[in-house]
Amino acid sequence: MRQTYRSRAAYVMAWLWLAFVAFNVYDLINKYTGKASMVALAVLGVLTAVVYVVALRPATVLTEHELVARNPLRTVRVPWAAVEDVTVSHAIGVHLGGDRVLRLWTPMSSARERARAQRRGMASQRRGRFQTEPSLSRAEQAAQEALAGRTHADWVGDQIRDRAESARRRDEQAAPVRAGWAYDAFAAGVAALALVIVAIVVP
Repeated sequence: MRQTYRSRAAYVMAWLWLAFVAFNVYDLINKYTGKASMVALAVLGVLTAVVYVVALRPATVLTEHELVARNPLRTVRVPWAAVEDVTVSHAIGVHLGGDRVLRLWTPMSSARERARAQRRGMASQRRGRFQTEPSLSRAEQAAQEALAGRTHADWVGDQIRDRAESARRRDEQAAPVRAGWAYDAFAAGVAALALVIVAIVVP
């Protein structure tokens, strides 16, 4: 089963930006005024390329056979058997043996998100102290204690760790890790550069 994880806030903001750009491009084309319009289009193009590279492209993809890390300028494919360990701090670190650590661009956990998760855990422990608050069953208490202080990045790290352990239990051979440049990100940059050149050349 294929699962894709992104920064939800960045992803939503990126699509809102694209909607804003689409409206402005339509307006600039309808009210074309020469160089001023081309400069505005070039600025929108550069900003859109940046938004695509840092907000839309990055993703952590879990497939049946491998982990696909789509970072802004690189794509790394890691067979599950090649994953030795997973650590989570502000970002997810996938240990590949030796000193090699692949840091995933998304999802990340900010200090604020981690503090909020800790507060949720503390609130769940206090729940039920007063008669006006319903008490939790043992199963509910166990579930809340297990999730206390955990962020989305922690949960994704667990998914990666579980899949790697399953591959080792099946005695799968660790295939080589493959890494390549993100040609789509470079294409977005080239398109933005072309708009800048046109805006400079147009009288």
